Amino acid sequence: MRSRRRLWLNHFAKFLPLALLAVPLLLAAQAFQESNGIIDMDGERFPPENPREKAEWTFVRFHYDLNSQFGRFRFQRWAADYPKSDRQFVVGVRRLTRLHARSTEHVIDSKSDELYDWPWLYVEDAGAWHMTEDQAARLREYLLRGGFLMADDSHGDFEWQTFLAGMRMIFPNRPIEDLENQDEIFHVVYDLDDRVQIPGTRFIWGHRPYTPDSVVPVWRAIRDDKGRIMVAICHNSDVGDAWEWADSPQYPERAASLAYRIGINYILYGMTH
Repeated sequence: MRSRRRLWLNHFAKFLPLALLAVPLLLAAQAFQESNGIIDMDGERFPPENPREKAEWTFVRFHYDLNSQFGRFRFQRWAADYPKSDRQFVVGVRRLTRLHARSTEHVIDSKSDELYDWPWLYVEDAGAWHMTEDQAARLREYLLRGGFLMADDSHGDFEWQTFLAGMRMIFPNRPIEDLENQDEIFHVVYDLDDRVQIPGTRFIWGHRPYTPDSVVPVWRAIRDDKGRIMVAICHNSDVGDAWEWADSPQYPERAASLAYRIGINYILYGMTH
């Protein structure tokens, strides 16, 4: 027993410095808002949102509670890629469509009734969310009233089950279907029959391998009683990362272009259905 304990302690001591080093790296990946409203993201500074700016459409990011298994180091996975991803995507929306899009995003808390003021929501990494009964009821009513939710950046079976647990609180009995090429959402603006996996940077220059359950991208949806898509799901892809890194020559152009086209189709579908 003592020899086993000694081996464990030696192993722990060997990897402790790496674990401690990982903590500030995880924290550094999070955006922080300064007292003057400026948002600092890894040294890149963004002005705060302008709530007085009038627009037809605003990119609204959903601030959910974390599942306890994903809350380590206080890394808020709902805010991954925020705000650069949101703002670079909005630039593309303004260039590629006639939709009058607000130049800055808005963050809405899952506990707020302000949710009903915004017809389109983006959920980053819902494979880490935790849903209460009140939050689920609010989202259910929001979606049935005509709201649209885009869920992005869940990977593998474990994160899918976490996402599914929250979604089953919202809609216990509505089926989740695999979208077909002929579905209208893939042809609202761009024809998107040839879809590929949109990789996160951790799978490109982070050299993280895909697990067998995360290697195939799937595009899923939940519909209302009239067939309208209320929830569009991008599983085993990271559309938001492509928006964030579209200005990098190291990020694959094909994936970045698809990410913008997917997002624009989802916006125009959600705003017209």
